[in-house]
This record gives sequence, C-alpha cells and structure tokens, in this order.
Amino acid sequence: MNILLAIILGTAFGFALDRAKASNPQKIINMLRLKDFHLMKVILFAIGFSSLILFILLALNVIDASHLSIKKTYPGVIIGGAILGIGFAIGGYCPGTSLVAAGRGRKDAIVFILGGLLGAFFYMLIFGIIKDTTLFDPIAGGAVSIAETTNSKFPALINNLPSLFIAGPFALIFMAVAFLLPNKTESD
Repeated sequence: MNILLAIILGTAFGFALDRAKASNPQKIINMLRLKDFHLMKVILFAIGFSSLILFILLALNVIDASHLSIKKTYPGVIIGGAILGIGFAIGGYCPGTSLVAAGRGRKDAIVFILGGLLGAFFYMLIFGIIKDTTLFDPIAGGAVSIAETTNSKFPALINNLPSLFIAGPFALIFMAVAFLLPNKTESD
C-alpha cells in the first residue's frame, strides 16, 4: 500500500511541477537570474501554505510530531547544498524537476540525472575517508526545530510559545512575498 501511495503522490507532485513549468530549465534559470518570478512565487507560496497547514494540524493534534523527521545540520550539508545549488543554476534543474523533464522527453534532463547519479556514486566512494572529519560535526545541536511541538523528539530554538504562533507568521510572510513579487522584472 505504501508503494502505491508513493506512486500516486509522486505522480501528482510531478504533474504539479510540470503545470508550474518547473520542468522547463529556462524558467528555472530565469528565476535564479531574477528575471522571471513565476516559479519563485509558486515555491514560496507552497512552502508557506504547507508549513501553515502542518503547524495547524500539529496544534490540533491531528499529526503526531513524533512522526516528523528533522535532518541534522552540519558543514557537509551546507557544502553539499552549495554544490547542488551550483548544479541547479548551471543545469536549470533540481533532482525532482529533472525527472519531470525526462518524463517529457528532454535529453538534457537525462544528462542532468546521470550527472547527479555520478556525483552520488563519487560521494559513496569518498564517504569512508570523510565520515570522521569536521564535515559531519553538528551545528547548533544538529536536528533542531524552530518551535516546540507536542511529542517532538527534537529540541526547539524557541520554547514556551505555541508552535503555531512562531511558524504561522513565517508561513504568512512566505505567502505574502509570493503575492507581492511581480511575475517578471521591469526590463521584460
């Protein structure tokens, strides 16, 4: 049943990415060049909306916070994120959008996917050498939540306030910025 749900949700997410034109590398590159804000508006609104819904459901105890996972923060994540961001800017794809574009038949997306797999293979080869370095030392305690939630196994940056009071304004700010951004720059 889990694999069927994953296929349904993955297909729906891929459809949404394609409808938002995230499978077009030129749209992504123009977003990163601050020439076309359409995708940025979609991304910021999606982050804000989903965060708001998540924290409302957490506050209502519909979702058990113990089922949530927060990835640890360490220097290697920052370096890896920078490498991914550079690849994102050069190729015009992120891992998810490259799969959607490959599904549309774009050959450059297939090359991007192969490059990502090659990078993952290289990381696998060197992991034994770098695993005991400072690249994996936790930053700020490692896995930290912005707000305290019931049944959370993670420490919070801000305690003694309901999580919705902390995360809610951030979510609303993300959604407001999404609405306030223009679709294109003035030079277009």
